Amino acid sequence: MPSEKILVVDDDQNICELLRLYLEKEGFKVTIVNDGLSALSTFSSLEPNLVLLDIMLPSLDGWQVCREIRKQWQTPIIMLTAKGETFDKVLGLELGADDYITKPFDANEVVARIKAVLRRSTPATNADAVKEVSFDNLSVNLTNYELRVKGEIVDAPPKELELIYHLASNPNRVYTRDQLLDEVWGFEYFGDSRTIDVHVKRLREKLEGVSDKWELKTVWGVGYKFETK
Repeated sequence: MPSEKILVVDDDQNICELLRLYLEKEGFKVTIVNDGLSALSTFSSLEPNLVLLDIMLPSLDGWQVCREIRKQWQTPIIMLTAKGETFDKVLGLELGADDYITKPFDANEVVARIKAVLRRSTPATNADAVKEVSFDNLSVNLTNYELRVKGEIVDAPPKELELIYHLASNPNRVYTRDQLLDEVWGFEYFGDSRTIDVHVKRLREKLEGVSDKWELKTVWGVGYKFETK
């Protein structure tokens, strides 16, 4: 059974206790806070493996909390909120959230998606199964979840790493957004294809001008490819 630490940030006590019940049943260690400032102070001391983060919070909203966490850490964050508009989802992803669940939710689904995100963000330990692709000034190591640009480590959330690894492992192959959702996010993901655009945009910001021998390219009307020259 898992023993990962989960920080639940929500000002609805009923939701907090429901999540505690389901998560502790699965073996997770659960800490609950009810406002944004407490979330940041508790995060620093607890160093959780994952954060379930509501948007509408006292003192600091979930977007601000997510932004502050991402300044220093790549800990997985799942936004948990009543806001279901596409704009809110895209903003959460832009700020670095790994997944997005809209209330009302099924607690079993929340547990399943926590497990999925934790699986994706946990580096492999088998030295014989190193997963790495390298190109000019770029190295993506999915065993250690490490992105190197011009030899320097660049911070990137797990999903960005998985996306660039998948594309770079199949150079010049064109993928539709739906294919990438299926092959990179997997069946556990319940979002929409705009998620891909958000992650590609963030990757391009990190990789801009790195090399003239490859490019993360948009194929208009279709999707994306990692093009080598």
